[in-house]
Amino acid sequence: MKTLLIFYVLGLLFFEVNAQKKLPNVNVKDLQGQIVSAQSFVDDEMPVVISFWATWCKPCLIELENVSEQYDDWKEEKPFKFIAVSTDDSRSSSRVKSLVAGKGWPFDFYLDSNQDLKRALNISLIPYILIINSKGEIVYQHSGYTVGDEYELFEKIQSL
Repeated sequence: MKTLLIFYVLGLLFFEVNAQKKLPNVNVKDLQGQIVSAQSFVDDEMPVVISFWATWCKPCLIELENVSEQYDDWKEEKPFKFIAVSTDDSRSSSRVKSLVAGKGWPFDFYLDSNQDLKRALNISLIPYILIINSKGEIVYQHSGYTVGDEYELFEKIQSL
């Protein structure tokens, strides 16, 4: 009986660890201040990459710049959406709009100033990348950035 109970508990743990996580129903703001549900990021026709970043995070800025350089070519090869969610707090979020405009990055940008979405996804460190499939399931997660990680990201996008 003990053995059966142990296998049952292990089975539940295995299922929980391997269950697909969905994008939570949390609101963020676009750069014009409009409230948007994170679930609206899901696209039923293509994968969506969500990058969590901040203006003070040097690896985040390098990652966004390197992805930006490849973005147009990659989209021609495999259509996908790239969304950048700033986790800057209310004191530094005012810098996001001017930074984005100055860089000319071709992504959609949102603000998570209270870090509600970041917390709901249990993200502790940035930069942090998620890939969401057309069903709204999180199919890939990556924390941190090293030059070249963007190519691994694109390989994951191509596999969807």
